[in-house]
Amino acid sequence: MNHETYIGWSSVPRGANVRLADFHTGLANNLRSDKKGKKAVKKWAMESLNENREALSAAHDLFWTDKRYSLLIILQGMDTAGKDGAIKHVMSGLNPQGCRVESFGIPTRNEQNYPFLWRFWRSLPRKGEIGIFNRSYYEDVLVPKIHPEILNTQRLPPGYGSKSFWNARFEDINSFEKQLVNNGVIILKFFLHISFEEQKKRLISRLKTESKQWKFSSSDLSERDHWKQYQAAYEEIFSRTSTDYAPWYIIPADYKWVARMMIADLIVLSIRQLDLRYPEISDIQKMEIEAALEKLQNT
Repeated sequence: MNHETYIGWSSVPRGANVRLADFHTGLANNLRSDKKGKKAVKKWAMESLNENREALSAAHDLFWTDKRYSLLIILQGMDTAGKDGAIKHVMSGLNPQGCRVESFGIPTRNEQNYPFLWRFWRSLPRKGEIGIFNRSYYEDVLVPKIHPEILNTQRLPPGYGSKSFWNARFEDINSFEKQLVNNGVIILKFFLHISFEEQKKRLISRLKTESKQWKFSSSDLSERDHWKQYQAAYEEIFSRTSTDYAPWYIIPADYKWVARMMIADLIVLSIRQLDLRYPEISDIQKMEIEAALEKLQNT
């Protein structure tokens, strides 16, 4: 079975006019009602995820040792899209000292004293690290679009909320990411794309499952009322900020095992494309190693 005909991620070409309705949220139409085919694809996806986790663990060791690059993973998506689960299942097995997860909420009063990208700059992964932004600076060109009153509290100069204001923010983001890439930061931007119907199922499950109820917030439902507005805002984000050096990947996320497999696959592929190598040792170090080995073998 050629699974690529059934499931696959999509990268957004630079300047593309994106319509999220054109992208699958689950499996391709010819597989949704095919239980046997779906079962086979799920088995393959789970096996692929396990293989990629092992490959990622090995690649991360070399990535951490090489220390010429850093990797920034950005996860965005509607509520219940599976961002937390992707972090848990894809990143398990990584060396904790070389991996950091940052979650960003509403900017604090202190953070509002600085340009909006400042708090993200401070949280960037160091050389050799994998950094994960669970939500990111893209929230600053997303949520205020739906709730413009938020901008009233952010100590901004006159003109905020205008077309030129948003254009400037998109330009700032593209310039920020370009600077990062120029300095050895690999940027992977994932949008976990779920359907309106699947979100409903997950919210109901959250409400009915005692161990998940703590995750529920009344805002989950109020934000769901703005679904179409959020979809339109995301479409603009993809069209304005998917670049050759930092493209967006739209990941079908109705099936969590599909999303996790694809994210792991893209991370491993990105690391493998780098010219990673272990540090070179000098002739003196080689002599010291040979002497140490000989001493250990003879004692």
